Amino acid sequence: MSKLNIVLFGPPGAGKGTQSEFLIKKYGLVHLSTGDLLRAEKEAGTELGLMAQEIMGRGELVSDEIVIGMIRNKIEANTAAKGFIFDGFPRTQAQAVALDAMLNAKSEPITAMLALEVPEEELVKRLLGRGATSGRADDSNEGVIRTRIREYENKTAPLKAYYSAQGKYKAINGVGSVEEITGRLMKAIG
Repeated sequence: MSKLNIVLFGPPGAGKGTQSEFLIKKYGLVHLSTGDLLRAEKEAGTELGLMAQEIMGRGELVSDEIVIGMIRNKIEANTAAKGFIFDGFPRTQAQAVALDAMLNAKSEPITAMLALEVPEEELVKRLLGRGATSGRADDSNEGVIRTRIREYENKTAPLKAYYSAQGKYKAINGVGSVEEITGRLMKAIG
């Protein structure tokens, strides 16, 4: 059976974290979050981790090359996995092209890009609610929330087009109960 490789997308507050946990359990996937990978590589003191730490220490973004290297390491360390769920990656078309090249070389291409679609007003409401309970500063300021949503939309629009051209982009209605949304994701996976 071929591996199930899913790119999970959605703006801040769309429910990616909640839904990815369910998909990981349901399908036995390995979760690939670039934030988690960066922290793990830094803690392990790997060459990539040390390079990333130096770059982030200067307040710069870690290059595609380093991020792809970390993703490659994680994929190679989990060869027995039933598949992967990519969370927060790819963020650019260059990253998507590099990911495709890496996975296609193993004959394990991306199965689908599932994008949780939630209206902006609902996202703002959810994030302000989360900010009130979590104390996260970036979830407590409506202006910052709207900027993050705009940033997501600007950065991901090209990726939607990229995956649409491959017939892999699937928009998922991200409004409803957790169970309803999970059901829509499972239906899209097939």
